[in-house]
Amino acid sequence: MSKLIDLETVPAPARRSRAFVLPAVVFALFALLPLAAVYGPQSFILALASRIMILALAAMSLDLLIGFGAMISFGHAAFIGIGAYSVAILSSHGINDGFVQLGTALLVSFLFALITGAISLRTKGVYFIMITLAFGQMLFFLATSLAAYGGDDGLSVASRSLLFGSNILKNDKALYYLCFALLLGAYLLLRAIVASRFGRVLRGIRENPVRMEAIGFAPYRYQLTAYVIAGMIAGVAGCLLANQTEFVSPAYTAWQRSGDLIFVIVLGGIGSLHGAIIGAAVFSLLAELLSHYTEHWALIFGPILILVVLYARGGIGGWLGSKP
Repeated sequence: MSKLIDLETVPAPARRSRAFVLPAVVFALFALLPLAAVYGPQSFILALASRIMILALAAMSLDLLIGFGAMISFGHAAFIGIGAYSVAILSSHGINDGFVQLGTALLVSFLFALITGAISLRTKGVYFIMITLAFGQMLFFLATSLAAYGGDDGLSVASRSLLFGSNILKNDKALYYLCFALLLGAYLLLRAIVASRFGRVLRGIRENPVRMEAIGFAPYRYQLTAYVIAGMIAGVAGCLLANQTEFVSPAYTAWQRSGDLIFVIVLGGIGSLHGAIIGAAVFSLLAELLSHYTEHWALIFGPILILVVLYARGGIGGWLGSKP
């Protein structure tokens, strides 16, 4: 398989134009999907598309770390769990205000990212991977030990979050468009971040941290800031996931979920924000399709991922000739 477009032969203005076209098409499809869903099993389509957008939100945040900062975190799912449990635990105590739940998720995600990031970033390479994995598993075992909140069995969300006192999110289409709005907002935010001076410094640290430090930048502070931003965005994804499934479980924080996120960004293209969205869509649709034939669908998905890595090293986004 060869790249559809050889980026080196395409003039810079054309590349910039294509870099906007693909994400515009992706978001247009998401925006128009509910209109087409009325001709099919609407509830199923909206639920699946909502899950895709939530997964994409978490994957984009991880791509900020891996794709732009070369920080391979294997504990990123912990932030999804923080967001999900913030909604479920507060809801179990009768606090259903969405802004309170979101604020709690953001605050806890911020503190967890700040503490674990400050420690993890003292290490490099495989040690960074292992320590983030360890922090993620610590949260997993904490969730399984919370007997008051379901423990191993998980916890049902009593009610979806209220917005301005209204239970509007009970409507699947309203929840869908909330997921869409937050995905679009996060995409624009992350795109602005990676294009800013901060993003350029982060990419410079990814390429050569020693040289960046020699010219006066402090890699640790930039990497920690990116780690905290990514963790808070993943916490938002957790809030949405709890509302979409109306259930939370320790599995949300497990290392396998972090592995899924890495699969998604490899599939879509590391270092490509809209590639993460495309990767989330392909991953979710393949999982949905293959699971109809076998519960061991991952055995089929694995070779597909290997083929993508071998023959489309820029992922699907790169194959389509578009970078962030």
